[in-house]
Amino acid sequence: MNAFEVDERLGRDSELLTQIGLCELRLMKDARWPWLVLVPQRADACEIFDLTPLDQTMLTFEINLVADALKRATGATKINVGALGNIVRQLHVHVIARSEGDPNWPGPVWGFGAAETWADERKAIFTKTLLEHLNS
Repeated sequence: MNAFEVDERLGRDSELLTQIGLCELRLMKDARWPWLVLVPQRADACEIFDLTPLDQTMLTFEINLVADALKRATGATKINVGALGNIVRQLHVHVIARSEGDPNWPGPVWGFGAAETWADERKAIFTKTLLEHLNS
């Protein structure tokens, strides 16, 4: 089995915020939405069923933990969770805060417009708030 490494595309499109337990928690480099990605630190995992039953349980726990923290940090109308992986085969789970009036509401975030860079101060405030909620 190979050692765990984040897929090149995920690494390019997101940045590491923290490690939770099973997963790396990453922030997508698109400020239009508070958009997080959980990446289980298991080499060669493409599907949830590739994980052991214990890792599947941990992934579910961490998704719920992150989704709750994101909702509290943003006050979002809806939290979208999805593991699509058609282009990036490595198992990863998107957790996205959506609110009425955000870009492309209520449509999907994928393939809509061009990514916007996070302003340093806004990203710092968001990250601090998110991590506080994650740890509370």
